[in-house]
Amino acid sequence: MNEKPTSWLGTTYPPPPPNLEAYVVDFEGPDDPTHPYNWKLSAKLFFSILVCSGTFIVSLTSAIFAPGIDRASAEFNVSSEVGSLATSLYVLGFACGPLIWAPASELRGRKWPLTIAMLGGGIFTIASAVAKDIQTLIICRFFAGMCGASQLTVVPGVLADVFDNTYRGMAISLYALTVFVGPFTAPFLGGFITASYLGWRWTLYLPAILSFVNGTISLFFLGETYAPCLLVAKAAYLRQKSGNWAIHAKHEKIEVDFMQLVEKYFTRPLKMLITEPVILLVSLYMSFIYGLVYALLEAYPYVFQHTYGMSIGVDGLPFIGLIIGQVMACSFIISQQGKYARKLAENKNVPLPEWRLSPTIVGAPVFAMGIFWFGWTGFTPAIHWAVPTAAGIFIGFGVLCVFLPCFNYLVDSYISLAASTVAANIIMRSSVAAGFPLFTKQMFEGMGIQWACTLLGCLAAVMIPIPLVFRAYGPLLRKKSKLFQ
Repeated sequence: MNEKPTSWLGTTYPPPPPNLEAYVVDFEGPDDPTHPYNWKLSAKLFFSILVCSGTFIVSLTSAIFAPGIDRASAEFNVSSEVGSLATSLYVLGFACGPLIWAPASELRGRKWPLTIAMLGGGIFTIASAVAKDIQTLIICRFFAGMCGASQLTVVPGVLADVFDNTYRGMAISLYALTVFVGPFTAPFLGGFITASYLGWRWTLYLPAILSFVNGTISLFFLGETYAPCLLVAKAAYLRQKSGNWAIHAKHEKIEVDFMQLVEKYFTRPLKMLITEPVILLVSLYMSFIYGLVYALLEAYPYVFQHTYGMSIGVDGLPFIGLIIGQVMACSFIISQQGKYARKLAENKNVPLPEWRLSPTIVGAPVFAMGIFWFGWTGFTPAIHWAVPTAAGIFIGFGVLCVFLPCFNYLVDSYISLAASTVAANIIMRSSVAAGFPLFTKQMFEGMGIQWACTLLGCLAAVMIPIPLVFRAYGPLLRKKSKLFQ
């Protein structure tokens, strides 16, 4: 019953080769020039800049509409809370997108998920810009966010494809910078566009144009970086040249199983969030940080408009303080790369996840201090606007110094389940962040600026010990993990 057929429609199959494994295509040693690690630096930099610029565009798109919410809401005759759904649902799309793009990147490589998603995101953003009612606007924003999730999910994989352990941390640092600089660049850019003769719709036309440009460049110039897919192309070339049908790559033998994909990118991530304290607590901390980024999109304009009387657009310029802080944090993390490389070499190139958490120990208290500083200096015009603006440097520094090392820590801790771990983290942090724009303005109005920030600052202070605990007890917790038993 289980015998394999020897013919089909009267055609006899050729006999199988005596040793099929002998025809498996692989790279020719660690110095193989076709392996992405050994590509020219110029090619690595071009691909990295291209995909990271796509991440910046996606993160910019998530927040650039925020300054136009009030005017769009007035045009559609709905409340500003309903208008805020256009931002929240975009971020919620980040939580749903990995279910599509993560498996696609492992089955079909990196290029096509990134390219299709960028072009698709541009289409849905254009649809949002020309919307005639609020329903069309927020629904198209959600699907644009789902497309944008490709950048958040796949780009770290591209950087991991082309950079080894020594330089990967530095590359991921620059990627993380684009994730957060985008939302903090958006408020003043979107504010000035909204206040100009262009109007709020151009806060959507502009990122759509950028998406089309990036997607088109990716279509023609972005090369495939995923090693298994490169081997598939190599095997096809060798079959054509040799006429030997037995030559193949292992990736060609993978059969798509829908239930396995659901297990890997949805069921297992949710199960990991529930059963793994390391993933749950670190993701919870990262979710708070990520949520606060989108809360500030409402909080900053409220503070600088109501306290200091700034006009739309100008009220977004204090976000430059946050950007400065993030650039400083990125520089600080990169400066630690030499120390990390030495530890890696001493440990025979085997990374210890807890090494990643050193910047977080600095960033966590700085982050909490920045929130308190912002709240207790931005509630009265008697204190110059430059003082709460300066607090943004500390907040921005803390955001990146907490988020990035925690992300790297999770990946290193569950390296054999990295795809599921990243999916769990993105699902949780994006779901949490999607809710922040819906209540931030009301919280600042109801509690007052200083007390709203006190609440957020206390939450940040309570979470300061999290990286310290995992630095001390992380190895013990991983040993007890059921995933590795």
